[in-house]
Amino acid sequence: MITSNLYQKALEEMLTASSDDCQHFFVENNCTLELAYWELLHKNTQKASELFAAISDFDIRAHWGVFISNLVQGEAKGYPTYFELRNFFEIDLNLFFTYYLGNYIENIIRYIDWLFTINPEILKFTGRTFLVNGYEKYGLMFLLRAKEYFFNDPELHYLLAEYYTKENDIKSAQEALLNCLNILPAYFPALTLQRKLKLNCKK
Repeated sequence: MITSNLYQKALEEMLTASSDDCQHFFVENNCTLELAYWELLHKNTQKASELFAAISDFDIRAHWGVFISNLVQGEAKGYPTYFELRNFFEIDLNLFFTYYLGNYIENIIRYIDWLFTINPEILKFTGRTFLVNGYEKYGLMFLLRAKEYFFNDPELHYLLAEYYTKENDIKSAQEALLNCLNILPAYFPALTLQRKLKLNCKK
Protein backbone atom coordinates (compact mmCIF):
# COMPACT_ATOMS: atom_id res chain seq x y z
CA MET A 1 0.00 0.00 0.00
CA ILE A 2 1.34 3.44 -0.98
CA THR A 3 1.61 5.83 1.92
CA SER A 4 0.56 9.38 1.13
CA ASN A 5 3.73 10.96 2.55
CA LEU A 6 6.09 8.78 0.53
CA TYR A 7 4.10 9.35 -2.64
CA GLN A 8 4.06 13.13 -2.12
CA LYS A 9 7.81 13.09 -1.44
CA ALA A 10 8.49 11.15 -4.66
CA LEU A 11 6.17 13.40 -6.66
CA GLU A 12 7.81 16.54 -5.27
CA GLU A 13 11.25 15.19 -6.16
CA MET A 14 10.15 14.71 -9.75
CA LEU A 15 8.36 18.04 -10.09
CA THR A 16 11.33 19.98 -8.72
CA ALA A 17 14.06 17.86 -10.39
CA SER A 18 15.63 17.51 -6.94
CA SER A 19 16.29 13.75 -7.07
CA ASP A 20 16.03 10.76 -9.39
CA ASP A 21 15.28 8.41 -6.50
CA CYS A 22 11.57 8.85 -7.20
CA GLN A 23 11.86 6.60 -10.25
CA HIS A 24 12.35 3.55 -8.02
CA PHE A 25 9.31 4.49 -5.98
CA PHE A 26 7.14 4.83 -9.09
CA VAL A 27 8.33 1.46 -10.45
CA GLU A 28 7.88 -0.41 -7.17
CA ASN A 29 4.40 1.02 -6.58
CA ASN A 30 3.05 0.74 -10.13
CA CYS A 31 2.63 4.50 -10.54
CA THR A 32 2.39 4.30 -14.31
CA LEU A 33 1.42 7.90 -15.01
CA GLU A 34 4.17 9.30 -12.80
CA LEU A 35 6.75 6.89 -14.23
CA ALA A 36 5.73 7.92 -17.75
CA TYR A 37 6.38 11.56 -16.82
CA TRP A 38 9.73 10.62 -15.30
CA GLU A 39 10.72 8.95 -18.58
CA LEU A 40 9.49 11.95 -20.59
CA LEU A 41 11.48 14.38 -18.45
CA HIS A 42 14.59 12.23 -18.91
CA LYS A 43 14.28 12.29 -22.71
CA ASN A 44 13.02 8.72 -23.02
CA THR A 45 10.09 9.81 -25.16
CA GLN A 46 9.33 6.42 -26.71
CA LYS A 47 9.17 4.70 -23.32
CA ALA A 48 7.07 7.55 -21.96
CA SER A 49 4.62 7.30 -24.85
CA GLU A 50 4.24 3.55 -24.34
CA LEU A 51 3.53 3.97 -20.64
CA PHE A 52 1.03 6.77 -21.25
CA ALA A 53 -0.69 4.72 -23.97
CA ALA A 54 -1.10 1.74 -21.63
CA ILE A 55 -3.46 3.74 -19.39
CA SER A 56 -4.78 6.37 -21.80
CA ASP A 57 -8.21 4.75 -22.17
CA PHE A 58 -9.12 5.54 -18.57
CA ASP A 59 -6.78 8.40 -17.62
CA ILE A 60 -7.26 11.76 -19.33
CA ARG A 61 -3.81 12.95 -18.23
CA ALA A 62 -2.27 9.89 -19.89
CA HIS A 63 -4.23 10.62 -23.07
CA TRP A 64 -2.64 14.06 -23.05
CA GLY A 65 0.70 12.42 -22.22
CA VAL A 66 0.67 10.44 -25.46
CA PHE A 67 0.08 13.65 -27.39
CA ILE A 68 2.76 15.72 -25.63
CA SER A 69 5.29 12.89 -25.94
CA ASN A 70 4.96 13.17 -29.70
CA LEU A 71 4.79 16.95 -29.77
CA VAL A 72 8.10 17.40 -27.96
CA GLN A 73 9.67 15.34 -30.73
CA GLY A 74 8.24 17.71 -33.32
CA GLU A 75 5.29 15.54 -34.33
CA ALA A 76 1.63 16.48 -33.86
CA LYS A 77 -0.22 13.17 -33.80
CA GLY A 78 -3.90 13.36 -32.95
CA TYR A 79 -5.63 16.31 -31.33
CA PRO A 80 -5.57 17.48 -27.73
CA THR A 81 -8.87 18.64 -26.31
CA TYR A 82 -9.63 22.19 -25.23
CA PHE A 83 -9.63 21.10 -21.58
CA GLU A 84 -6.40 19.10 -21.87
CA LEU A 85 -4.66 22.23 -23.10
CA ARG A 86 -6.28 24.28 -20.37
CA ASN A 87 -5.45 21.85 -17.56
CA PHE A 88 -2.10 20.36 -18.51
CA PHE A 89 -0.24 22.50 -21.08
CA GLU A 90 1.12 25.18 -18.76
CA ILE A 91 2.08 22.69 -16.05
CA ASP A 92 4.06 20.56 -18.47
CA LEU A 93 5.67 23.50 -20.25
CA ASN A 94 6.89 24.74 -16.88
CA LEU A 95 8.28 21.27 -16.12
CA PHE A 96 10.28 21.35 -19.34
CA PHE A 97 11.81 24.63 -18.20
CA THR A 98 12.63 23.08 -14.83
CA TYR A 99 14.46 20.24 -16.58
CA TYR A 100 16.16 22.56 -19.11
CA LEU A 101 14.53 20.76 -22.04
CA GLY A 102 14.97 23.54 -24.54
CA ASN A 103 14.48 21.27 -27.54
CA TYR A 104 11.10 20.17 -26.15
CA ILE A 105 10.07 23.80 -25.71
CA GLU A 106 11.21 24.79 -29.20
CA ASN A 107 9.23 21.93 -30.77
CA ILE A 108 6.11 22.92 -28.84
CA ILE A 109 6.42 26.58 -29.85
CA ARG A 110 6.46 25.55 -33.52
CA TYR A 111 2.89 24.33 -33.04
CA ILE A 112 1.56 27.26 -30.99
CA ASP A 113 -0.50 28.71 -33.85
CA TRP A 114 -2.14 25.33 -34.43
CA LEU A 115 -2.78 24.80 -30.71
CA PHE A 116 -4.33 28.28 -30.67
CA THR A 117 -7.06 27.03 -33.02
CA ILE A 118 -8.01 24.44 -30.38
CA ASN A 119 -7.71 26.64 -27.29
CA PRO A 120 -7.03 30.37 -27.89
CA GLU A 121 -5.85 30.80 -24.28
CA ILE A 122 -2.65 28.98 -25.24
CA LEU A 123 -0.90 32.29 -25.98
CA LYS A 124 -1.55 33.53 -22.45
CA PHE A 125 -0.46 30.22 -20.92
CA THR A 126 2.76 30.30 -22.93
CA GLY A 127 3.47 33.94 -22.15
CA ARG A 128 2.97 33.43 -18.42
CA THR A 129 5.24 30.38 -18.37
CA PHE A 130 8.04 32.22 -20.16
CA LEU A 131 7.66 35.14 -17.75
CA VAL A 132 7.91 33.08 -14.57
CA ASN A 133 10.93 31.22 -15.92
CA GLY A 134 12.91 34.38 -16.58
CA TYR A 135 12.36 34.76 -20.32
CA GLU A 136 10.50 38.02 -20.02
CA LYS A 137 10.91 39.29 -23.58
CA TYR A 138 9.49 36.09 -25.05
CA GLY A 139 6.74 36.12 -22.44
CA LEU A 140 5.80 39.67 -23.41
CA MET A 141 5.69 38.69 -27.07
CA PHE A 142 3.12 35.96 -26.43
CA LEU A 143 1.07 38.13 -24.07
CA LEU A 144 0.87 40.94 -26.61
CA ARG A 145 -0.28 38.47 -29.24
CA ALA A 146 -2.91 37.18 -26.81
CA LYS A 147 -4.05 40.75 -26.16
CA GLU A 148 -4.97 41.10 -29.85
CA TYR A 149 -7.53 38.33 -29.48
CA PHE A 150 -8.59 38.54 -25.83
CA PHE A 151 -8.56 42.18 -24.83
CA ASN A 152 -11.36 41.51 -22.34
CA ASP A 153 -9.30 39.05 -20.28
CA PRO A 154 -8.46 40.89 -17.03
CA GLU A 155 -5.74 38.43 -16.04
CA LEU A 156 -3.92 39.10 -19.30
CA HIS A 157 -3.71 42.83 -18.56
CA TYR A 158 -2.56 42.08 -15.02
CA LEU A 159 0.26 39.88 -16.33
CA LEU A 160 1.31 42.73 -18.61
CA ALA A 161 1.20 45.14 -15.66
CA GLU A 162 3.48 42.81 -13.69
CA TYR A 163 5.93 42.68 -16.57
CA TYR A 164 6.00 46.46 -17.01
CA THR A 165 6.41 46.97 -13.26
CA LYS A 166 9.50 44.74 -13.23
CA GLU A 167 10.85 46.72 -16.18
CA ASN A 168 10.17 49.95 -14.25
CA ASP A 169 7.87 51.13 -17.03
CA ILE A 170 5.36 52.57 -14.59
CA LYS A 171 3.25 54.36 -17.18
CA SER A 172 2.64 51.18 -19.16
CA ALA A 173 2.01 49.24 -15.94
CA GLN A 174 -0.64 51.74 -14.83
CA GLU A 175 -2.23 51.61 -18.27
CA ALA A 176 -2.43 47.81 -18.14
CA LEU A 177 -3.93 47.97 -14.65
CA LEU A 178 -6.59 50.42 -15.81
CA ASN A 179 -7.48 48.07 -18.66
CA CYS A 180 -7.72 45.21 -16.19
CA LEU A 181 -9.89 47.08 -13.70
CA ASN A 182 -12.15 48.52 -16.40
CA ILE A 183 -13.00 44.93 -17.29
CA LEU A 184 -13.16 43.59 -13.74
CA PRO A 185 -13.18 46.38 -11.10
CA ALA A 186 -12.84 43.97 -8.18
CA TYR A 187 -9.77 42.13 -9.51
CA PHE A 188 -7.85 41.99 -6.24
CA PRO A 189 -4.25 41.44 -7.48
CA ALA A 190 -4.62 44.44 -9.80
CA LEU A 191 -5.99 46.63 -6.99
CA THR A 192 -3.08 45.59 -4.77
CA LEU A 193 -0.48 46.35 -7.45
CA GLN A 194 -2.17 49.66 -8.26
CA ARG A 195 -1.95 50.75 -4.59
CA LYS A 196 1.69 49.68 -4.46
CA LEU A 197 2.55 51.73 -7.55
CA LYS A 198 0.76 54.78 -6.18
CA LEU A 199 2.66 54.52 -2.89
CA ASN A 200 5.99 54.19 -4.71
CA CYS A 201 5.19 57.21 -6.89
CA LYS A 202 4.58 59.33 -3.79
CA LYS A 203 7.98 58.50 -2.28
